[in-house]
Amino acid sequence: MNNRTTAIAALATAAFSSGALATVTTFDNGDEGWSIQNAVTIENSGGNPGNFLSHFQIDTFGVTVSNSRNPAFIGDYSAKGESVSVSMDIEVTRVWDQFIGDVSRELVVEFRNHDLAQGGLPYTSVWTSIGVMTTGTPWTTVGTTIDDTSSATLPAGWGGYGAEDPNTFEPILPAGVTFADVLSNVDELVFTTYVPGYFFGFTNYDFGVDNMTITPTPGAASVFALAGVASLRRKR
Repeated sequence: MNNRTTAIAALATAAFSSGALATVTTFDNGDEGWSIQNAVTIENSGGNPGNFLSHFQIDTFGVTVSNSRNPAFIGDYSAKGESVSVSMDIEVTRVWDQFIGDVSRELVVEFRNHDLAQGGLPYTSVWTSIGVMTTGTPWTTVGTTIDDTSSATLPAGWGGYGAEDPNTFEPILPAGVTFADVLSNVDELVFTTYVPGYFFGFTNYDFGVDNMTITPTPGAASVFALAGVASLRRKR
C-alpha cells in the first residue's frame, strides 16, 4: 500500500469515528456557552465524571438548557455533515409539584432559528422528544440523530414551531419553511421541558447536566476530499 492510499484509509477511518469528530463540553473548562435558565452553576464534583452544570429552581413552568454562543453547536448544520447527533448526560435528583409530589416532565431537543421568526413568534424551530425527566434518574445519556441535515421534510417523530395549524391549533412550521431551512442557521440549541404546543403548571426542579455533545458525520465525498489534501500534505 502506497503513502497516498494509507493516508486516505487512515483519514477515512478517523472521519467516521465519533470520537474524532465529536465536540464535548464537560464543564471542566467552564460553561463553553451552556446555561440553564440563563444561569451557570458549575459543581466541581459529582458529574459524569468531574464537573457538571447544576440547577435548582422552585415554581417555574419549565426548564431549558441552552447554547447560543458556541459555534460547534450552532450554525449551518448541513455544513457540519450529512448527519449530526446531539446529546447530553442528565441526572435528576427531583422533579415535583408542591401539592401533588413527584411528577414527570417530557424532555425535547429543539433547534431554533430566530431569523425565520414570523407572526409575532420569537423563532421558528424543529424539535423531537428525547426522554422524560423523573425523580431519582441517575446519569443517563439522552439525545437524537438528524439522519439527513438537507432533508426538506420533517423526519418521523419530529415537530415544527413557528406557525399554528388553523384547524388543530397545534404548532407547525410556517408555510414554505422546510426542515433544512431551519437547520441552515441554528442560532440556539436547547434541551427543554417546554414542549411546543403545551402549557404547564408550576413545577420544582433539582437536576444536573454533563457532557454536552455534538457529533457530525461527513459524507463520503467530503472524507475523500479531505483525505486527498492530507495525502498531498504528507508528500511534501
